[in-house]
Amino acid sequence: MMNNTWKSVLCPIACGVGMLLSVSPYSASGKDIEFNTDFLDVKNRDNVNIAQFSRKGFILPGVYLLQIKINGQTLPQEFPVNWVIPEHDPQGSEVCAEPELVTQLGIKPELAEKLVWITHGERQCLAPDSLKGMDFQADLGHSTLLVNLPQAYMEYSDVDWDPPARWDNGIPGIILDYNINNQLRHDQESGSEEQSISGNGTLGANLGAWRLRADWQASYDHRDDDENTSTLHDQSWSRYYAYRALPTLGAKLTLGESYLQSDVFDSFNYIGASVVSDDQMLPPKLRGYAPEIVGIARSNAKVKVSWQGRVLYETQVPAGPFRIQDLNQSVSGTLHVTVEEQNGQTQEFDVNTASVPFLTRPGMVRYKMALGRPQDWDHHPITGTFASAEASWGVTNGWSLYGGAIGESNYQAVALGSGKDLGVVGAVAVDITHSIAHMPQDDGFDGETLQGNSYRISYSRDFDEIDSRLTFAGYRFSEKNFMSMSDYLDAKTYHHLNAGHEKERYTVTYNQNFREQGMSAYFSYSRSTFWDSPDQSNYNLSLSWYFDLGSIKNLSASLNGYRSEYNGDKDDGVYISLSVPWGNDSISYNGTFNGSQHRNQLGYSGHSQNGDNWQLHVGQDEQGAQADGYYSHQGALTDIDLSADYEEGSYRSLGMSLRGGMTLTTQGGALHRGSLAGSTRLLVDTDGIADVPVSGSGSPTSTNVFGKAVIADVGSYSRSLARIDLNKLPEKAEATKSVVQITLTEGAIGYRHFDVVSGEKMMAVFRLADGDFPPFGAEVKNERQQQLGLVADDGNAWLAGVKAGETLKVFWDGAAQCEASLPPTFTPELLANALLLPCKMLEGQPPTAPQKSSPLPAQPLIQEHTQTDGQPAAPVATTTQTPPIPLADNHAVNRKDME
Repeated sequence: MMNNTWKSVLCPIACGVGMLLSVSPYSASGKDIEFNTDFLDVKNRDNVNIAQFSRKGFILPGVYLLQIKINGQTLPQEFPVNWVIPEHDPQGSEVCAEPELVTQLGIKPELAEKLVWITHGERQCLAPDSLKGMDFQADLGHSTLLVNLPQAYMEYSDVDWDPPARWDNGIPGIILDYNINNQLRHDQESGSEEQSISGNGTLGANLGAWRLRADWQASYDHRDDDENTSTLHDQSWSRYYAYRALPTLGAKLTLGESYLQSDVFDSFNYIGASVVSDDQMLPPKLRGYAPEIVGIARSNAKVKVSWQGRVLYETQVPAGPFRIQDLNQSVSGTLHVTVEEQNGQTQEFDVNTASVPFLTRPGMVRYKMALGRPQDWDHHPITGTFASAEASWGVTNGWSLYGGAIGESNYQAVALGSGKDLGVVGAVAVDITHSIAHMPQDDGFDGETLQGNSYRISYSRDFDEIDSRLTFAGYRFSEKNFMSMSDYLDAKTYHHLNAGHEKERYTVTYNQNFREQGMSAYFSYSRSTFWDSPDQSNYNLSLSWYFDLGSIKNLSASLNGYRSEYNGDKDDGVYISLSVPWGNDSISYNGTFNGSQHRNQLGYSGHSQNGDNWQLHVGQDEQGAQADGYYSHQGALTDIDLSADYEEGSYRSLGMSLRGGMTLTTQGGALHRGSLAGSTRLLVDTDGIADVPVSGSGSPTSTNVFGKAVIADVGSYSRSLARIDLNKLPEKAEATKSVVQITLTEGAIGYRHFDVVSGEKMMAVFRLADGDFPPFGAEVKNERQQQLGLVADDGNAWLAGVKAGETLKVFWDGAAQCEASLPPTFTPELLANALLLPCKMLEGQPPTAPQKSSPLPAQPLIQEHTQTDGQPAAPVATTTQTPPIPLADNHAVNRKDME
């Protein structure tokens, strides 16, 4: 009680002194200040001791809600910061850095363990001399606490990446993500009708740092013709698993069904546990890469990427070249790509995801460990328990050793390799793997033991002088008796050695940019040979050129070619295009040539401001006239792709793709557009205000009727921003905070609140029972504790977001002091004038308010002033006391009547 009384007296004085000093025309030369208290318009000035405010940097003890800026970098959220009275200086004040704040500073763990703490009442505060060179400075004018911390004490950080101490595990919730494709096709020759529906996605729940997930996939195929009708359908839960981040280890723990993640061994499905160093936890510059898939669709098509029969990715693409770059980084091994054209034709090819192994930083170790039982996709075990472990050790700068071992009772393999950064020559890695497989007689074999070696070399080089990159990834030669764990499991499953025993495998990619000419080139070649089956290969070449032609600007031309050899079948194709701008849209010519098939098209494509895209083509092929269309829409609730194809005398077809999700949490939920299934997302809250446009790094979405929206394009372990488009706010809505940031762990459901109010704008005059008025700077808040405005001179306040019939509270001295009720309805006349609002003092508060010169205590106080050598500043004129106004029901007061 004594402390509150002390604060209620000193806060107005401190701020009054601060205002007097702020208008002083004299510069400072000393560290102390002398005051003339006659200038202060406060009661009982003779009983006030303001000597403590003459001290450099004095901050009135109390709690302040501040932004934290560490070495110039701002933390995502505001923190309540305490100023306390130190024991050694009863007249001073200092920051109490509590554990919750200190953990956000990103101090190295080995130093954080040695920090010294002292007690102030019930609070634990960091001892001021715990870390030499550490300094706290208050900038209350900008509601900021400046923290200066020597870089040597801090964990690594950069502009878009935060150390683990600042990662957010999000809030509890349930997610359901889906990707559904539907195709209808009518064959004009046979009269048959076909419908194909396929889907996949993830159902999950978040509990603290744990992510519980179940992946599903389903299909439905129906064919109806003159002779018979057939229907096939399938639905399965392909994977049950849980995972969480282990920040102190820089790793990810996974329990349940998974596939082996390895840079050394081939992948397979198993149930068990794994601990894997997670590249996503590294700063962006040190992370790995995700595989890329390129190809050409001869018509509107569905592209399906699968691994060992499980669908990893499925999408619809328009006719022409496509490039898939958003696969998960954890995908490894050989991926099978199927391009299902709407004309019924199918392309198939394999993509090897091998890359140059990561060169580990000097002195560090990256590792992957797994333990479990291999199983098929029907959840049936194949063998007994296996174990695997691998590691990469940074021996010196640019040189790493890596290797690993894997085995179960009848199969063992060991690998050893080295990676070297050769500077201007590039980076190279070589390794050898030796396997031993015992083939038991009871599995249909002769009881033989197969031993063999596999050799691999990878190379990558950037040619900066010509802006290009060459990657020779994963050349592997395997002896005939070498078996990978995946080969061994296939043999155990089918009781014989499968055809397709791999001999050689490699991938070459080359990127070249000609920036001055506006040209770029991309080439990829992958090849696999086998001991007992035909070779497989896949070529892709892409050339693009951006140029001007006279007064016509920004033309583009491209040439794409491919060749695929798969299971003895050869598929060649060429695609050429020329695009000419037409206002904000474009017209184009496209030509597709595939063996004896050809197609020439004229097209029109465009986009809208809300992100919709469309394409229309008409043309001719070997069958006759042809037309197709494609439309893509990023909605607030789902992503929609629509396509249609027509070929004279052959077929007509329709396609649709839906990608989206539903997220439900303790803070609310929303339907939303799609992203990677089961991935990280951010729930934003606008205090029940609907149709507020919010966005992350992609297209904007809008809040639902409950004022909630989910932003799906949010990264993991990297700083993400979400913002409100202030130019498109709903009518009568105001946002006092329009940008938030957060750093989320993988799979988290983040939560951020925007301060948004919706209602009328008006001028009000607050009056107390004795005719006095609330102090200058007092806050006006609604029932949701949202600030609607500040009290100015003579109780005047400009309010935004007020609603008829609600109760407003006025805050000063750190608490609600009085409340006023708004009329049940607003009329235009009432809103056009200042509304007089009698403010009733709340229970437990003094009957009168401080004088009008008293400001809000949370406003900046004296920080650093010095004594002047010249004459003191002229006194500040005070406002004449307004006569008491009798309290009555709230009513409009004309501004002229108030003067």
